[in-house]
Amino acid sequence: MLIKETGPSKPAVEKGETTDEEACLALLLAACATPAFAQDKTFDLKISHWVPASHPLQKSLEDWAAAVEKESGGTIKGKVFPAQQLGKAFDHYDMARDGIADVTYVNPGYQPGRFPIVGAGELPFLISDAKGGSMGLDAWYRKYAEKEMKDVKYCLAFVHSPSSFHSRTKKIVTPEDVKGLKIRPAHATMANFVTSLGGTNVQSSAPEVRDIIERGVADGVTFPWGSLVLFGIDKVTKYDMEAPLYTTTFVFVINKDKYNAMSDKQKAAIDKNCSTEMAGVVGEHWGKFEDAGIDKVKAESSHEVYKLTPEQTAAWKKAAEPLVKTWSDGAKKAGADPDAALADLKASLKKYNALAE
Repeated sequence: MLIKETGPSKPAVEKGETTDEEACLALLLAACATPAFAQDKTFDLKISHWVPASHPLQKSLEDWAAAVEKESGGTIKGKVFPAQQLGKAFDHYDMARDGIADVTYVNPGYQPGRFPIVGAGELPFLISDAKGGSMGLDAWYRKYAEKEMKDVKYCLAFVHSPSSFHSRTKKIVTPEDVKGLKIRPAHATMANFVTSLGGTNVQSSAPEVRDIIERGVADGVTFPWGSLVLFGIDKVTKYDMEAPLYTTTFVFVINKDKYNAMSDKQKAAIDKNCSTEMAGVVGEHWGKFEDAGIDKVKAESSHEVYKLTPEQTAAWKKAAEPLVKTWSDGAKKAGADPDAALADLKASLKKYNALAE
């Protein structure tokens, strides 16, 4: 009988042990699977605003995008689209909601009655400083944003430096001087103020202001100082009230679907840069730009920059009192306790040294 040689026998594999072949196969599968599970999907965010690329907001948004990219390990990148490239100023909230853009810059006051609670930040003689005002407003508004801006992922809120009236043909010194004038208001609260004083509101976005004043469609505007020069509005106005009459509230919001599609690590990168501290950074950067505009306008021989006397300031504050009730009525309809909300806002502003006296 012929006996076939089989070579040395392999040692028996005991129960629970892995063969060499099985171990190699496991390593191969792990090598193939690791990149798919360990590496987050890359997101390219479209970030939209409606002011010129030369505005300080451009750099703030670029810096914000860079911070998010770094925090996400390079998996979230952003490109900023300025000057209404992706849509009109009035549409930016809905653009984020609908995914036309992923991150947008919104002026809630452009749509009267839609965001009544955040409008508290627009009340006259309330906020004294851009940085502290932004932090105070943001810290206060977060709990309200979940309901008032539920269509989007709220990021942060901020304000520019306090400002006032700029007019072409008539010097506005007392509240009575507004009567009969056509004013482009900064937001819904200032629009109510103009109406209560006997003026007429002319609605337009910031990029359109110079044109409507130049054509006589409007006699004046409420606008911050640096932006007055940036938009060329100083070329068509003459009289400038130097008083902390109002501020404007702004927000950054994010498309919810885009945010929800991210990993927990990526969401954390977004959340870290959607903070009260970041609101202060944005507010301070913009505030310095606006404050620098005061001296620029004063240096123009065609302009008359004037301050109010204590008596005139008192008259403006008294004239503005009904605006608090108007805001309170709107906030109450939105489900907020207006007295408690306004008291909390003032406390938050005081905490950040930005409550006007």
